[in-house]
Amino acid sequence: MRWTRSLIPTLREDPADAEAISHKLMVRAGLVRQLAAGIYVYLPVGLRVIEKVNAIIREEMNRIGGQELTMPVLHPAEIWQQSGRWDAIGGEMFRLKDRNQRDMCLGMTHEEVVAWLAAREIRSYRDLPQIWYQIQTKERDEARPRSGVLRTREFLMKDSYTLDPDQAALDVSYNAHKQAYGKIFDRCGLRYVVVDSDPGMMGGSGSHEFMAPSAAGEDEVALCAGCDYAANVELARGVPQPASPSPASMPEDAGPREVATPGSRTIAEVAAQLQIDPAGMIKSLLYMAGDTPVLALVRGDHSLHERKLARALGAEPRPARPEEVRERLGVSVGSVGPVGLKGGVRVIADESLKSGPYVVGANRDGFHLVGVRPGKDFGCDWADLQVALPGEGCPRCGQPLQVERVIEVGNIFKLGTKYSVGLNAMYLDEAGQQKPIVMGSYGIGPARIAAAAVEQRHDADGIIWPWAIAPFHVHLIPVAVKDASQMAAAEDIERSLVSAGFDVLMDDRDERAGVKFKDADLLGVPIRVTVGNAFIKEGVVEVRDRATRVDQRVPKSRVVEAARVIEAVQAMG
Repeated sequence: MRWTRSLIPTLREDPADAEAISHKLMVRAGLVRQLAAGIYVYLPVGLRVIEKVNAIIREEMNRIGGQELTMPVLHPAEIWQQSGRWDAIGGEMFRLKDRNQRDMCLGMTHEEVVAWLAAREIRSYRDLPQIWYQIQTKERDEARPRSGVLRTREFLMKDSYTLDPDQAALDVSYNAHKQAYGKIFDRCGLRYVVVDSDPGMMGGSGSHEFMAPSAAGEDEVALCAGCDYAANVELARGVPQPASPSPASMPEDAGPREVATPGSRTIAEVAAQLQIDPAGMIKSLLYMAGDTPVLALVRGDHSLHERKLARALGAEPRPARPEEVRERLGVSVGSVGPVGLKGGVRVIADESLKSGPYVVGANRDGFHLVGVRPGKDFGCDWADLQVALPGEGCPRCGQPLQVERVIEVGNIFKLGTKYSVGLNAMYLDEAGQQKPIVMGSYGIGPARIAAAAVEQRHDADGIIWPWAIAPFHVHLIPVAVKDASQMAAAEDIERSLVSAGFDVLMDDRDERAGVKFKDADLLGVPIRVTVGNAFIKEGVVEVRDRATRVDQRVPKSRVVEAARVIEAVQAMG
């Protein structure tokens, strides 16, 4: 491929609105351009990366028996209504009406379509198991698209679906996908962890996420170096450190008593005024689950994880507005507490609060209660509600947890029969009994893989692509394109590399060497071959490994051999 015949619009400056490294470098290297918020055009070089990722995905999916198909992006509302998700999903779904005023939507995912298809094509246990997959455009109206291609409104996704006769068979299909995903990410050159996760709107009995560590990630995972514990913070449990002892002026066995806290509204202010550890306080947060008020309690030094609260309630709560707190509890936000509540407020407390005693709001402005013991001085339900913190104990082995930011690059779900029952996807078993098909759902984001690779592999000058998904293997630079001998040598090298199976980009622009070298570093192709003055004087060319910046000078006839060595080293990781 020749640069002068290609669209590779590199930029010297970072885009003004970019924060993530991958966003900056993918725009500067001419891989993508933004059409609108969360909507991107993939330019030729960017598309080459995506297609390399897709090829790896197809190979590994086919290896476990996957059959590729393509399903539509435009869906009738009926199938989503039958599954129950038409009303359950909020503003992130693109909805529209056709010319006959029928409700339609743009597919965020394709469980409903798969169940609809299975209901028409699967008849007997002899038709099972099945693995269907596609690489297809998805549409999701993200409220805050950002970080370049990491969080978009339109995106490409490999989604696959397994159809099995029972849970045991689903476990086999699920584990096959889990292993295939590991091979995909290994081949793409990513560092990743596999963590337990919350199925969320997908439903089902279990799920895992594949997370690539990166400062640009929007998720966090808790990891233990002492064992294999790994979980999204939506599920992660930490064993908190005990609170510092209360001062002698606040005896633990005295029972609840009221103390004045004038002007103190926050945990930090009350703790400072009473000279206690914030961990010795309870943070009381009022939420609304539909019309039901719920008081969620976590330790004063912890934060509430709203997904954990939603899971405990079996409903999606929202924070109560200050005026609602006043209306329901008769007190301002900073003085809310669980003792003596009235008005049908449900209390749900984090499990770390079982030991006590604690300081809580007195439900009277300017006062707090000390010496309060949950379960004794007020009733509550118990659940895991807190966000796991770095340094807390692992729930399995007790070693300190690490919390790391990550990019979600893949997820797998055991769906069970949620969609097959809703859309009547049944089969006849060996006894002739009709049973629902047991389903699994599995997703990978090709663009997220590319962006995660950039996040993990770059330097101050640009991208450092893993070999398997690099847009080209060799960036060939004749320094002086008007020098007939340099160009002839470059063309000979190009032919030999292409014949040997390498993808080659030749920078045949009539530009200064420095410009070409900067663009080569920015694009991040694994090998740079420079044909310049050394060839004229000594008959050698320079071969540079982009990752290590190690140069070697070799005769033209040994360029392929040198490239093979770099390829082999990169293949070993």
